[in-house]
Amino acid sequence: MAAATEATRSLQGLSSELTSRIPQLLEAMRTVGAGLDLHITLDRIVETAAELADARYAAIGIIDEAREGLSDFVTYGVTAQQHRRIGALPDGHKGLLGALIHDPKPLRLADLTQDPRSAGFPPEHPPMRTFLGVPVRVQGEIFGNLYLTEKRGGGQFSEEDLHMVRVLATEAGIAIGNARLHAATRQRERWIEGSVAVTTELLAGNVDDALTVVAEQARRLAESAAGIVLLPDDEGGLEIVAVSADDPVGIMGTQIPPDSPVAEQLLAGEAVFVDDSATDPRMVTAIAPRFGPSMMLPLRSGDRVLGTLATPRHRGARPFTAAERTLATQFAAQAALALVLAEAQRDRERLAVFEDRDRIARDLHDLVIQRLFATGMMLESAQRRSVVPEVQRGVGKAVDELDVTIQEIRTAIFALQQGPAEAPSGLRTRVLREIGTAAVPLGFQPSANFIGPVDSRVGERTGKNLIAALREALSNAYRHAQASRIEVVVDSTITLPDGSEGVRLTVADDGIGIPAGGRRSGLRNLARRAEALGGSSTYGPGLGEGGTGTKVTWEAPL
Repeated sequence: MAAATEATRSLQGLSSELTSRIPQLLEAMRTVGAGLDLHITLDRIVETAAELADARYAAIGIIDEAREGLSDFVTYGVTAQQHRRIGALPDGHKGLLGALIHDPKPLRLADLTQDPRSAGFPPEHPPMRTFLGVPVRVQGEIFGNLYLTEKRGGGQFSEEDLHMVRVLATEAGIAIGNARLHAATRQRERWIEGSVAVTTELLAGNVDDALTVVAEQARRLAESAAGIVLLPDDEGGLEIVAVSADDPVGIMGTQIPPDSPVAEQLLAGEAVFVDDSATDPRMVTAIAPRFGPSMMLPLRSGDRVLGTLATPRHRGARPFTAAERTLATQFAAQAALALVLAEAQRDRERLAVFEDRDRIARDLHDLVIQRLFATGMMLESAQRRSVVPEVQRGVGKAVDELDVTIQEIRTAIFALQQGPAEAPSGLRTRVLREIGTAAVPLGFQPSANFIGPVDSRVGERTGKNLIAALREALSNAYRHAQASRIEVVVDSTITLPDGSEGVRLTVADDGIGIPAGGRRSGLRNLARRAEALGGSSTYGPGLGEGGTGTKVTWEAPL
C-alpha cells in the first residue's frame, strides 16, 4: 500500500481535474484490493480500470513464463458472443501487445491503427482506435500489461487518465501479488491433501485399483484432461495400464516403444514436460494428437522406477507452470512411495493367504483324507462280510464314491500348494486361482463355469482386465455381501451391443445386496475398467430368494 500511497501523493498539484478525481481513484484502489481469488481480482481490475478512465473496453494480458507472449488474457466490455466470433485470444507474439511485452512502458495513442507496430484486428473484432497501455508490476517484476481502448464520448485518453491508470496499476500489482500468494498456498495445500488421500486409500486396503486411484487424484489436482499411469512392458517400453478421463476409449493399452526418447528418459527416472503433445515429435503414440500440454513424471522410489504418471491437458489449454511441475513431481514421488507400501502390504496379505492355504492343505491331507481312507477300509470290510448282494453293491458304490472324493481332495490340495509362478498362464487357470484365493476369507468355494474356449478367444489385454474385475467383484463380495454362495461365469461367446464379439464375466451372490446410500467405488472401478476397453459393467439382483444379493455383469471386446 505504501507504493500506491506514494504514487497517489505524486499526483497532487498536477491539475484541478486530476485532484477532483482522486476520491474516485481511491475508491477504485479499494475495490481492486478486495478479495484474494486471482481470477476474480483480474476481472475486478479490468472493470475498475475501464470505469476510472471512462473506457469502453479494457483487458489485462498476463506474460508467460518464457516472457515471449501471453499466457492469459482477461477482458472487459467484449461480450461472450463477440468472443466466440473473434476466435482465439491474442497470444502477444506480435502487434502492440507484443511490443509492450518487450518494452513495458506506458503508452497513449490517439489512433492505434496508425501505429507502425499495430498488426490489425481479426475479423468480427469490434473497432478500436484510442489506446492506453500501462505495465503491471508484481513485486518488482512485470506481471503483464493493462490495456484500455475506446474512450467514451469520442475523445482521446488524457494525461490525467494515464496518471490515474498508472496509480491503479500499482495497486493492481499489490492485489495480484496477494492473490497469487494465496493461490499458491491453496495449490500446495490441494496437492498435499491429494497425496494424503492417495496414501490413505492405498493403505486402507484398496490396492487392487491402486494405479487408478493415483490416476484419478493426479487428474483432479493437475486440472488435466486425463490421468494416466504407464508401467514397463515386456519389450522394454511403457504401456498404459490405468486411465482416468471423460473419454478413456482407445487410451488403455497404448504402448510407448522402447526406442522412444521419452521412454528412455522416463525409465531413467527423468521427468518429461511437453508444451503440445499433438506437435511434439517425441510423442509418437496414436493418442498424442488428442492432447496439448503434458507432464510425464516417473513414479520413482529410491533407485526403483515403478512406472510413469502422465497428466495431459486438452489441446489449446494453458501450459503447466513451474509451480505446478514442482508440485506434480513431489506428488509422483509420494504416490510411488504409497504404491511401494501398498505392494508390501498386499504381499503380506498374500503371504497370510498362502500360509492359510498350506494349513488347510495339511489338514485336508492329515485329517480328512486319512479319515475318509479309514472309512473306506471299514466299508470294504463290511462288504466282504455281507451276504446280501444288494448291500454289497451299495457298499461298493459308496467305496467308489469315497475314492473319487479322495482324488478330488488331493487335486484341491495340489492347487492350494501351488505357488503363483507355478500356475499356467491360461485365463481359465487364472480365474480359478482368483476364486481359490478368495475362498479362504470367504470360508467357502465359489462355483465357476466357463462357456466357450476362453483361453484361446480372450486376448491378453482383455484377460488382464477381466481378472482385475473378477478380483474386485470377489473382494466386494467377501467385504460387504455376507454371502453364503457365489457363482462365477465366464462366457467368451457373446455378442456386444455394437455387434462385435466379446466376453462376459458374471459374479452373482446371495448376500445382503447393495444398501441404499452405500459406497459405489468398487462398482465405479469395474465400469471404468470396462469402458476403457469399449465395454460396460452393470449390476442387478443376485442369487438369493426374491433376488436378494448382487449380480455383477462385466463385458468387454475379445
